[in-house]
Amino acid sequence: MTARPQVARRSLLALATAVAAAGPAAGPARIRQRPLVLATGLAGAPYGIFGRRLAREINRREPSLSLRVRNTSASVRNLRLLGAGDADLALALGDSAADAFEGAGAFAAPEPVSALARIYLNYTHLVTHAGTEVTSVPDLAGLRVSLGARESGTVTVAQRVLAAAGVGTRISPRYLGLDDSVQALRRREIDAFFASSGVPAGAVRALADDRRITLVPLDGLAEILRRAHGPAYVDVSIPAGTYGQAAEVPTVGVPTYLMARAGLPDEAAYQVTRTMFAARLTLPGPEVPGAYLDERYAIGTGPVPLHTGAVRYYRSVYG
Repeated sequence: MTARPQVARRSLLALATAVAAAGPAAGPARIRQRPLVLATGLAGAPYGIFGRRLAREINRREPSLSLRVRNTSASVRNLRLLGAGDADLALALGDSAADAFEGAGAFAAPEPVSALARIYLNYTHLVTHAGTEVTSVPDLAGLRVSLGARESGTVTVAQRVLAAAGVGTRISPRYLGLDDSVQALRRREIDAFFASSGVPAGAVRALADDRRITLVPLDGLAEILRRAHGPAYVDVSIPAGTYGQAAEVPTVGVPTYLMARAGLPDEAAYQVTRTMFAARLTLPGPEVPGAYLDERYAIGTGPVPLHTGAVRYYRSVYG
């Protein structure tokens, strides 16, 4: 695959210019329209929980909007729903969002999608039994590995990590969500699993409280992924003690974006973005740790363009 060029962070001046070019925004509508569909993730998973909270806050705070949550397998599925017009808003990992916009990876052609905000950073977890001989990604060759639920962004990250480490398809793949992966590891039906989450991930911490586990380091892989697939991947570390481990564990971070179909009306995009930031103190929680709702962070959506309604909100903040 052709590498994407690095995309510079937007300047505030660029935001203002984009708004000016877009023309005057429509005045606010105070009558509720049809419910907007927000595609999230599995009901008990971080995206499902965060999406439910976001919908609750927007429905409570903004009379002109009504949000309905649609639980899915997450990123890739969500972006397909946006492209087909079957969802209006969605949560997605940044690399999958860039793929959808550019027609790369799991997407045969570009999808009509845009971003409202970069929300928080996900840490890639590669979890295995303590005491195994798996100490690096190449050691997974020949083993049973859960890559995440089908059509989730976790699968995309896992496959790219495996390829970057030279393992490729030399594993026996399983496609399980986080909770099912944890249970399968408990029953020794799999040897390892990938998960994307803030830290600590509740399901992984519960597993670590019950038995000793090993977090496999992914050091050095973010740079390889950036060169091959674009700027969404960053070097991060899971802090020492998070899951009972003695030292920090280097891994790959991928941001979560709040996405929208490109045709979402500007006023709706503006109100969703504005209300989300107004509710910033109530959205994070122990089940979705690391939610970092800050306007300066939120505009960094790489190659995925911000919706003009979101640009209007950020311009109102920066003046």
